[in-house]
Amino acid sequence: MTTKTKPGMAERLLLPLSMVLVQLFTIGALLLAKLSFNSGMAPFVLLAYRNLIGTVTMLPFAFWFERQMMKKVNYKVLGWIFFNALFGIVLAMGLHYYGLRATNAGYTVNFLNLVPVVTFIIAAIFRLEKLKLKTRSGMIKVIGTVICVVGTMVVSLYRGKLLHLWPTHLLKPAQLRAIGGSDDSTFPTHHNMLIGTLFLCGSCLSYAFWFIVQAKVNKEFPSKYFSTMLACLMGTIQAVVIGIAVDRDRSAWALHWDLQLITIIYSGVFNTAATFCLITWAVSRRGPTYPSMFNSLALIITVVLDSMLLGSDISVGSLLGAFMIIIGLYSFLWGKGKEIKEQQQQVPTNTEADQSKITYPKSNGEVRIMLDT
Repeated sequence: MTTKTKPGMAERLLLPLSMVLVQLFTIGALLLAKLSFNSGMAPFVLLAYRNLIGTVTMLPFAFWFERQMMKKVNYKVLGWIFFNALFGIVLAMGLHYYGLRATNAGYTVNFLNLVPVVTFIIAAIFRLEKLKLKTRSGMIKVIGTVICVVGTMVVSLYRGKLLHLWPTHLLKPAQLRAIGGSDDSTFPTHHNMLIGTLFLCGSCLSYAFWFIVQAKVNKEFPSKYFSTMLACLMGTIQAVVIGIAVDRDRSAWALHWDLQLITIIYSGVFNTAATFCLITWAVSRRGPTYPSMFNSLALIITVVLDSMLLGSDISVGSLLGAFMIIIGLYSFLWGKGKEIKEQQQQVPTNTEADQSKITYPKSNGEVRIMLDT
């Protein structure tokens, strides 16, 4: 009896702690990336180096656990991984980084919470997922989606009164200048909320289409570590090509012992490798909706730290919109979780059981690997 209960208790403790860690990795990556962009780092430079670090980090896992998958790599698989990297890394992450550079970390994290909802909308449009309005779970999913959309409009269009919760940000002007912060004298000229919002909306759409492509990749090449390693490698190549085309300044690619190098290593190791391992484990134990339940933690902490450390404004509109997005997201996740539970309670045929094992849980677990920018 003792040996059976101890692992269960440990798992109940470690699972939520691991998801909190994932959110902390996300917060750190957002704030470091914002500081690096403010100091002049180009988004595609960070994107290329981050995925290069991710490739190197995932390489030993791929060859140790899935060496046999090398035999299954062909032109068709490489083609799907190319589009997987294009939508999931170059477009989704690239647009997110441009949106982050043009706005602030507290604003962009709202759009990360919208990705599951936007994916549902795209899947419903292409009839990859049924609305099921006659069921309770289907109705709650739709209501949650509507609340999220309204919350996004409130965040984007309504500012309201500015809230000065503390007298000043903790990083003084001299410190901000030293690390590339948002002091008035050094505030980047590319700051533009409208353009940044368009970039972030494009990022959400790219993530949604990436989910669809990822599902196809999982069908053609059912691998965890090897497919991630190849996607990071392909994304690195694409980011380098586009980055050179956008900015021909070679000095932008030079690395020094500074904040930019810390951001690259942190993002590659923690937001690609560590996040992948933790989320894959959580999905295998608690299902595909479990990791997303902790997203609101990153939203709240990022908004507070962004204001305290970098001096970003907190307005009534941003708080109201963020609250609506959290309510909508949890409504959507509750409906989705209830729907999955209802499907699992049905008695499937052997073929259906095998298909659900291969596609749904794996794709929902694995597509989340690089979502935390």
